[in-house]
Amino acid sequence: MADHTGRSTPKKRELVRLESTIEADPMKVVPLMGSEGESFRQGCYAGKTIAVFTSGGDAQGMNAAVRAVVRMGIYVGCKVYYINEGYQGMVDGNINEATWNSASGIVERGGTVIGSARCMEFREREGRKRAALNLVQRGISNLVVIGGDGSLTGANEFRLEWSSLLDDLLGDGKITPEQKEACINLNVVGMVGSIDNDFCGTDMTIGADSALHRIMEAVDAISTTAHSHQRTFVLEVMGRHCGYLALVAAISSEAEYVFIPEWPPLTTWPDQLCRKLQRTREAGQRLNIVLVAEGAIDCEGTPISAEDVKRVITENLHQDTRITVLGHVQRGGKASAFDRILGCRMGAEAVIALMEATPSTPACVISLDGNLAVRVPLMECVEKTKAVQKAMNEKDFDMAQRLRGKSFINNLSAYRKLSKIHPPSSLHACNLSDIQCSAVSIKYNLQAKNRSILQNNVH
Repeated sequence: MADHTGRSTPKKRELVRLESTIEADPMKVVPLMGSEGESFRQGCYAGKTIAVFTSGGDAQGMNAAVRAVVRMGIYVGCKVYYINEGYQGMVDGNINEATWNSASGIVERGGTVIGSARCMEFREREGRKRAALNLVQRGISNLVVIGGDGSLTGANEFRLEWSSLLDDLLGDGKITPEQKEACINLNVVGMVGSIDNDFCGTDMTIGADSALHRIMEAVDAISTTAHSHQRTFVLEVMGRHCGYLALVAAISSEAEYVFIPEWPPLTTWPDQLCRKLQRTREAGQRLNIVLVAEGAIDCEGTPISAEDVKRVITENLHQDTRITVLGHVQRGGKASAFDRILGCRMGAEAVIALMEATPSTPACVISLDGNLAVRVPLMECVEKTKAVQKAMNEKDFDMAQRLRGKSFINNLSAYRKLSKIHPPSSLHACNLSDIQCSAVSIKYNLQAKNRSILQNNVH
């Protein structure tokens, strides 16, 4: 069946609650199924206008998302704009129209080709008025924001304030009643671009997989020289207050020890660490790898740095110990295949989510649930993400792990089982099904069932 646009009438969307097998999941999120698998006629949303911008820290895969927004938008008939340099470009009017060819040759590039910058002016109402004026003058009332929780929260606050900003601009004589009417509602859809994978509401954020690849390349390279000289290497990885990168890298690299904020060690960790490293050397191992998340703490909330770990090892075990801080290398380089596909799928879905939005539709985030691109309420996810930090501040680390989600808990369970020095006393003590489930949850599964929304001519 087709509607008056000639487009196939979409099936009625039903809210589907995310399944959770975690006991007492305190903050369940209700997603709306996306449009993957549906067909859209070329030009079916002619006359609409979209703008896309990136904000906050850059992440590999952002350019794939930008490209998908541009090409999917143009395919369905929209005029698409780039807002360069994030919120700063919105305030300054650094906005230019995108073309099909302008989005070519960027999918594999790391970072963001349209730039990202901090903007103190946008924090003030006068700055947001200037941003609103620049959008209205171009007829833009649909925004795609790619960034972290701070960038997404800022876009939602801008949306809530939009009506009063237009009233001010009309009262100041800077826009006409016709311009106000044409842009009466601001629709916002977000995508999480962050290497930290710290946003609750999506299984994977854009950039996390590529950053993990950078870490593994470094660990693999370091391991060869460490083996030659019987050294211990302490690697500090990024992640802010989220231990995902360190945890999954520890599983993948057979690291002897990992420090992450959600699973802090006891204050006696120096003794535990030294005992474990000593036993591995006694068993004939020539090297040790220790991973430290940049936000690592002990159970009392005391920060643990790579320097702290090195000092403990050298003073107690007298091992030749070196530190490697990977830093922004983790953000650099080309995007992995997973992040390119993820950015493309999310970007295309973001366009359709904007086109289907109504004045009462809350801002949403395009997320990955299993292998489905879904829409989740933006602010519910932001609040859940903030709740993780609150739980850690209150030293409720069990709650923090549960808020991170089933995938995080499975990964942690896998590491704890597989990193033991000695085999379990009984073969039945090791639940292989847990390990298999955890391995799947690392999200390297570029499954054949990728329901490519790219079939809608996003080439």
